[in-house]
Amino acid sequence: MHRHPDSRTACWLAAVSAFAALAGLTLVGPAAAQYKVVNPDGTVTYTDRPPPPSSNARVTQLGRGSAAAAPDAALPTALRQALQRYPVTLYAATECSACDAARQYLQQRGVPYSERRVASDDDIAALERIAGARTVPALTIGAQTLRGYSQSDWAAYLDAAGYPRESQLPRGWQPPPPTPVVAERTAPARAAAPASAPAQAATESAPEANPAGVRF
Repeated sequence: MHRHPDSRTACWLAAVSAFAALAGLTLVGPAAAQYKVVNPDGTVTYTDRPPPPSSNARVTQLGRGSAAAAPDAALPTALRQALQRYPVTLYAATECSACDAARQYLQQRGVPYSERRVASDDDIAALERIAGARTVPALTIGAQTLRGYSQSDWAAYLDAAGYPRESQLPRGWQPPPPTPVVAERTAPARAAAPASAPAQAATESAPEANPAGVRF
């Protein structure tokens, strides 16, 4: 069972106020941006100066002053502006019916989103830091985090962020493939055992498809 958040559908003014606080996320629009920055938590910003290396962000340099340099430039204006100000990221796990429903809703509404797959202990720990809980699905809209899938709650926040209620995505648009919450690291090679050490049988078990500790 996934855990539903407290309902906020009646609090429209509170929702709008919450999103107003996020306006500083995108420093400049893509037309003036020189860099696209994908942060470790999956959020995207456009800026005229690169972040420090210590931020661990993935940086793509854009064409100076060119809106066409932004990968989302083909989207309709209203949708592109909402995406630039409040990018949407879905945090989901495999074998999760609520995650499937959440994904289907975003696609039917025409919300361009990226997906982060919760599949390891590191992913679980990162999800807890981002969302404040180990509950999936979780959704971030800009800096606003929604835990658990509630279509009415998600619709209210997407409305407040300016996402159209009817899909305006170009025909054939597909979300990018899911990526881990935490970038995979290459494990260091194990040192060879001394010649005198007795041989040991491999006893490591395969990881579970869904890590323990994630709530649905």
